[in-house]
Amino acid sequence: MFEPRLTHSALLTDLYQLTMAAAYVQTGVAERATFELFVRALPPNRSFLLAAGLETALDYLENLRFTAEEVTYLRCHPAFRHVGSRFFEYLEKFRFTGDVWAVPEGTVIWAEEPVVRVTAPIAEAQIVETYLLATINFQMLVATKAARVVQAARGRGIIEFGTRRAHGPESGVLAARAAYIGGCIGTSNVLAGYWFGIPTYGTLAHSWIMAFEDELESFRRFLEVFPDHAILLLDTYDPMAALEKMIASRLRPLGVRLDSGNLLEKSRQVRKKLDAAGMKDVRIFATGDLNEYLIAEVVAQGAPINMFGVGTELATSKDAPTLGAIYKLVEVERDGRAFPCAKFSEEKVTYPGKKQIFRFSSPDGFYHHDVVGCAEESFPGALRLVEPVMREGRRVRPSPALADVRALASANLGHLHERYRQVAAVEHFPVEYSASLHQLLEVVRQQHSPAPLPYAAGPGGKKS
Repeated sequence: MFEPRLTHSALLTDLYQLTMAAAYVQTGVAERATFELFVRALPPNRSFLLAAGLETALDYLENLRFTAEEVTYLRCHPAFRHVGSRFFEYLEKFRFTGDVWAVPEGTVIWAEEPVVRVTAPIAEAQIVETYLLATINFQMLVATKAARVVQAARGRGIIEFGTRRAHGPESGVLAARAAYIGGCIGTSNVLAGYWFGIPTYGTLAHSWIMAFEDELESFRRFLEVFPDHAILLLDTYDPMAALEKMIASRLRPLGVRLDSGNLLEKSRQVRKKLDAAGMKDVRIFATGDLNEYLIAEVVAQGAPINMFGVGTELATSKDAPTLGAIYKLVEVERDGRAFPCAKFSEEKVTYPGKKQIFRFSSPDGFYHHDVVGCAEESFPGALRLVEPVMREGRRVRPSPALADVRALASANLGHLHERYRQVAAVEHFPVEYSASLHQLLEVVRQQHSPAPLPYAAGPGGKKS
């Protein structure tokens, strides 16, 4: 069971979700509706996405409630001045009772593929949109960034160090979780370690060294307290001088940290001196505004660095800080019949109906292509990725261990050909749309917009 409780206030939503819900309730619109959450387009320099955030979303759905104080606040809100008591009574008893299908966390996916599908009474499905988008959008963004950084490191350990630069403390916790799914070996965030069982790492700050008159004395004192785990920071003043003093005093830490300057040259110099002093087991740890591009460059040049700490760039996905996930109505049930829905505004077309992702692999085991099709379709030899995860507001199975999610992500990335995992000059994986889905789109278009579309394109303006 996913135990941690983050912010679950039912008011953590956009006002228009609640005004629409009020309108549904007050006018008696109670049809079941299906919404799908997906990413319209990949960010720059991204050739894949890594699904993450589902367990946080399911935890939210299972525990969503309006407190008496929250309902009182809404009763007094000017937007609800003309809303009758029926809506507020509805909120007092509110529970999410819907069904959820989703791609498992750790699955590699692409734009236009449904990550989460929600089927529920329409007011319920509407109220949960904002939170689902926020948590899944953010965690997918960070998990994908982490996978890229880990790929660039080519086997060197990556530790997530981003909480202090994250967009809020709660974001720091979720970034640590997502980064671990993406392949990081651990985090500096202790709460994430406590909640999720993620290995935690730390070194020491420049302030520790500056608190002593003598740099060497600061090293000695720290090693006295942490003889098995100390990673000494070398570049508060002069990194090579600090290293010389450490070696001359026969101090033997677990590792040393470089935090500035030319990491390639510094790491080579440090490694040479450590090896000459018989300290081949002392590791070199690098930090300081790192990202996948810088790491790929120093690794390609043979920098003898064992681990990297990545903070700001990872917790904020600095080069692509938004993902653009959207949540769109795709079907409404009326009188026992399903009515597919689609949007036809220019360059924002969406496909109607409940959908499934069908994944095909080559004989060599690598993923070959995906087909997005109608949920009831079948394709021999294809893996169906969208699975039931919640029925009537309750999970259908226990939450997987985070280590298992991380292993699934690693396996998925291992089945993705390297040309689709490049840090730069990315090549996009082929995603197709089934003929049945195209036909359904045309049927719905004829119902709502008899004139032909002004461009021959599918969702997102892409040619289909």
